Amino acid sequence: MKLKLREEDTNGELLIFKDEPSFSRLFYTKDRFDKYFTIAWNPGESQAITIDGAEYVFPKDSLVTLLFNQSFSFENSEGIVAWQFNREFYCIIDHDSEVSCVGFLFSSTDHLFIQLGDEAKLKLKLLCDVFIDEFKISDNIQNEMLLVLLKRLISYVTHLAKAGHVPVKKLPDERFHIIRKFNLLVEANFKSEHSVSFYAGQLCKSPKTLSNLFAIFNQKTPSQLIQERIIVEAKRLLYYTDKSVKHITFELGFEDMAYFSNFFKKNMGLSPSDFRNSPKDSKEGK
Repeated sequence: MKLKLREEDTNGELLIFKDEPSFSRLFYTKDRFDKYFTIAWNPGESQAITIDGAEYVFPKDSLVTLLFNQSFSFENSEGIVAWQFNREFYCIIDHDSEVSCVGFLFSSTDHLFIQLGDEAKLKLKLLCDVFIDEFKISDNIQNEMLLVLLKRLISYVTHLAKAGHVPVKKLPDERFHIIRKFNLLVEANFKSEHSVSFYAGQLCKSPKTLSNLFAIFNQKTPSQLIQERIIVEAKRLLYYTDKSVKHITFELGFEDMAYFSNFFKKNMGLSPSDFRNSPKDSKEGK
């Protein structure tokens, strides 16, 4: 089952998938014009999910959130319940004050697997049923009702994600906002800005202050997060497109192809050309 609402005046779109055998996304090919954010729920047994060419375990009774420019597929898509929406239907930035810390879900390509307890599973099932019922009612407030439901879904999933992924030592809201804002800035600028100092400047912080804050949150440094985002994009371009290594070098903000190749090999263990021609397991970094 695939349900879709489209707003003709804004081009906003909201979709729900349930028991759908062909549910997947290939951002660089068939889905390149559909920029959907995705919340996917696996209410059944554990299965494999492939994200940007890398395979992961999608645990039973868990959620995963995915950015609009990520490619993914499932071992058993019929067992997945998923919500998708584009910026025109619900803009994360514009509605940030209405739904607390939504950027925690969609601020980077570090996808979140969120484990669900019995209460959360029941709430999601009820919410999914309400979504489906609302899609069946075609009236002049349908769009508004579905938007309210989507806000409720994002708010609840954000609550679950923060409970499982924010440190026990709770960060003050301002400091947590800096981390979230950093991830959003990286997503918007990683192709042209590779230095921590640029992002620190945008946040009115010193690079050292930024690094210390991230040390509290997790073990990755700001520099590692920037480099990982560049590598993810490089892998996508090599995996899904026929763009030359030279073209990719410049697209990702590198001026020298040899420097980019060394950077890629240092992180992946293969040159860009060898990665493109390698078996699937090598592409997944396994």
